Amino acid sequence: MSKKVTPWLDNLLQEIEGVEIRRKDSRRVRIDIAADSLPTLLELLRGRAGYVHLSAITCVDWIDDGQFELVYQLWSYESQSLVSAHIRIAREPGVYVSVFDLYQPAAFFERDIHEMFGVYFEGSPDMSKFILTEWNGPPPMRKEFDAEAWVNETFEWKDYQPDWLKEITEQGGGIVKTPEEARQKKP
Repeated sequence: MSKKVTPWLDNLLQEIEGVEIRRKDSRRVRIDIAADSLPTLLELLRGRAGYVHLSAITCVDWIDDGQFELVYQLWSYESQSLVSAHIRIAREPGVYVSVFDLYQPAAFFERDIHEMFGVYFEGSPDMSKFILTEWNGPPPMRKEFDAEAWVNETFEWKDYQPDWLKEITEQGGGIVKTPEEARQKKP
């Protein structure tokens, strides 16, 4: 049987300055906090509130604000509730501290964010590539990354006209629009 996130959590969070709390429902809480205060928050949540499971760290690229948002999802088996802690860091230099010492699964999430967004986590046990091992381009999840331009610069295009496609095209099938035609807006 699940328990509601109790007021004691609100009292606990009052120990940290600059915390903004938003209840999403009886079992979900969103906390916005200054980046410098996140390690203190995580220590409190883990040690005194029972949020022992770090289920994810995700990253959002707010390119117009010049920031990355890091979101830490913490689960409490005791209260059956989820806390999402949100911080913002500057896109440049895109560096933050690792929370591996508090939550060992952080190493996986930090490595993934480093690879996809270029954020470096100081103190993380491993920042080497692990998914995009053959990738030599910029971090592909950054909003300024132009996938089509990168493909055009990286690969040579060849006209692909196999016999089986010619037959389909002659019958009215196959690719009817080029990518350029598909991008044009209809009047």
